[in-house]
Amino acid sequence: MPPRYRYEEIADDLQQRIKAGEFPPGSRLPSRREMIARYEVTEPVIDRAMQILRIKEITETLPGVGVFVRDDPGA
Repeated sequence: MPPRYRYEEIADDLQQRIKAGEFPPGSRLPSRREMIARYEVTEPVIDRAMQILRIKEITETLPGVGVFVRDDPGA
């Protein structure tokens, strides 16, 4: 199995936490600053992880407001 990028691991972790109900539909994910501290990575790494979740239609971003779990994550 090839090595995984840190942003992929973070996206997978967040996706699992969403599926487990830690972040239910409609809830706001932690801020970029909070995620940088939690995962001990740089801002571009968090941005890539958020991009993956957005592409998978798990989250949606409201500029200036935050990142939210979609009402139908992954549908």
